[in-house]
Amino acid sequence: MTEKAWKDMTPAERRAARIEKWRDPGIEFASPEAEADYKARVNRLIAAINLEEPDRVPVSLTSGFWPAFWAGMTPYEAMNDAAKAAQAWVDFNLEFKPDVMVSPVLQTTPGAVFETLDYRLYSWPGHGVAKEVGYQYNEKEWMLPEEYDHLIADPSDYMLRVYLPRTVGAFGGFANLSSLFDFIELPFVSGHVGAWGSAEMTEGLARLTKAAGLVGGWAEVTFAKIAELTALGFPSYWGGASKAPFDILGDTLRGTRGVIIDMFRHPEKVLAACDRLTQVAIDFVTRRPGGGPATPVIFMPLHKGADGFMSDEQFRTFYWPSLRATILGLIEEGLIPFLFAEGRYGSRLEAIMDLPKASTVWLFDQTDMARAKETIGTVACIQGNVPLSLLYAGTPEETAEYCRRLIDTAGKGGGFVLDCGAVAENGKSENLHAMIHTAWEYGRYR
Repeated sequence: MTEKAWKDMTPAERRAARIEKWRDPGIEFASPEAEADYKARVNRLIAAINLEEPDRVPVSLTSGFWPAFWAGMTPYEAMNDAAKAAQAWVDFNLEFKPDVMVSPVLQTTPGAVFETLDYRLYSWPGHGVAKEVGYQYNEKEWMLPEEYDHLIADPSDYMLRVYLPRTVGAFGGFANLSSLFDFIELPFVSGHVGAWGSAEMTEGLARLTKAAGLVGGWAEVTFAKIAELTALGFPSYWGGASKAPFDILGDTLRGTRGVIIDMFRHPEKVLAACDRLTQVAIDFVTRRPGGGPATPVIFMPLHKGADGFMSDEQFRTFYWPSLRATILGLIEEGLIPFLFAEGRYGSRLEAIMDLPKASTVWLFDQTDMARAKETIGTVACIQGNVPLSLLYAGTPEETAEYCRRLIDTAGKGGGFVLDCGAVAENGKSENLHAMIHTAWEYGRYR
């Protein structure tokens, strides 16, 4: 029988194909036991996402530099010694045995990559912040209010010729390029190509080449260790990432102050930009090279939709419509959006229920999990919300007791993954053991 073409598949068929690839990655496992552990962990997660009862509550750790600190490394060392860092992440997974891999990808990209590029949006360990802490965003209006029309009309052109030259030194020469549409007619080509020979462009391309080499060396080491962890029975969770269109606009384009002002002074521009960025957010996942996401779960950190940042009316006007459209676009591709609802989402719980059932995962931080279970938990898997303060400063007994109460509240009937509520940069090993063992021992459905 001829295999159905991807374009002819329904969203449900695409999702099933992606899940099957997740469940059976086509690798040689380290042992039959490792293969059994891997498939049990994926099946556990899939059952929770489908709002069913797995054998027990799955347990995850949304972690930052914790594996580095646990191994006696600073974040600076983790971003400058790929081999040592990758091994620290392997050892951390083997020690604590969560149901999903704690991956080194987001924390171990070499600091030299960002320094070579002259990357200005963030400070990182040893470059703008101390070597003992994680990276930090440099809040600024990187996009000017008068540039809305350019962004809305042509986001890629705006990024290439305006935004990147301003925020990444290696792209400085791109500010002098004319439109790429020059290539559609022979007489215009020379005018465009000439700008590629400028001293600033030549230096920038050399920087990009050097940074690419650094990334290649890091990736060779890091992804080999990820493959090792997979073979040992630890599945990856997030296969890709995207953002809410409002957050694309408000985080690192207009900045917090800028986007707040714009909601009052230029509401029509904000809405138009969010609409334009919706397809950008979908394509950010689906049009990446390399054959698509490794797993169907797509990480989406939600930054500016939390309680207290904007009113519920503003959330329903500016934030939710384009986010919902992005979520639906990803679901159409057979993907499972994983929404990291940072901060509190108490006033948002009813609004975000307007989604297809068993199609998303919501990680909550400070949101009341009883209310979350009664609302969004009826249509989506919920995850979280063990406090970081408990993992940092509590006792194993206090951690276990909190996790038992959380499982009783949020785990009833399935559809729940135990996790911390925010990115854990560090904590007490004994408390993490207590959290994970509580899921193993207390979180059983059968």
